[in-house]
Formats: sequence, structure tokens, C-alpha cells
Amino acid sequence: MFEVNRSIALIRPRAPFIAWLKALPGDLEQEMSLDLLGRDCNALLIPPADDHAAAQAFVLRHYRQLFEAELSDWCEDDGLWPEALSEQLFAEWFEVEIHSILTDLVDEPLEREAFVPFDLNLDE
Repeated sequence: MFEVNRSIALIRPRAPFIAWLKALPGDLEQEMSLDLLGRDCNALLIPPADDHAAAQAFVLRHYRQLFEAELSDWCEDDGLWPEALSEQLFAEWFEVEIHSILTDLVDEPLEREAFVPFDLNLDE
């Protein structure tokens, strides 16, 4: 067992995000719920959090990148996204939950892979 020099931020969807999902064209499962999405929400490794407010501020400094990643997971057409992706809108659509201690129970070393977002501006 190893303590890792990171903390975790969970990005949990709120009601406005679900409403946006259900308004998208297509056949989104109508049984989609906050509970269902919250069970497997995105988890972020962040710098060690000795101070909850500082950890929250760190995540919010990256709100636009996180907002775009959350939206593109569900809809590649950025024309269907909200017009203005502001920090305030991010806070309305997502709850940020901070967990200060991260313990690694696996003996194998951590592996890292660069995150490659969707390229929404490809001409097809």
C-alpha cells in the first residue's frame, strides 16, 4: 500500500447537465439519471490538497478544458453545446468533490497516457 502525492477531484454532473443530455437529438436512454452518471463520474488527479478551497480553486482554473471534455464525451457537435462555457455555468452543471488522500493498493507502477480530446473541428 502506497500513499500517492496527489489528491482526487470528482466531477459529478448536476441537473442542468442531465437536462442538456436529454435535449440532445438522438436516442439517449430516458432512464439516464444523476445517480447513474454520478456512480462513474470523472476523477481527476490534482496536486496534494492540504486546503479544500485551494484544491477547488485549482480545479476551477481548468474549468473550460474540463467542461469541454465532459461535453465532448456525450456530443461531438460543439454547435449543440451551450454558447458560453463560463466558470459559473460549469459550477451550475457540475459539483466538484475533493478527496485529499489517495492510496495506491496496486503493486504495479502507475502508467500514464496522454489525454487526446476529440478534434471537433475536423473537416470530413
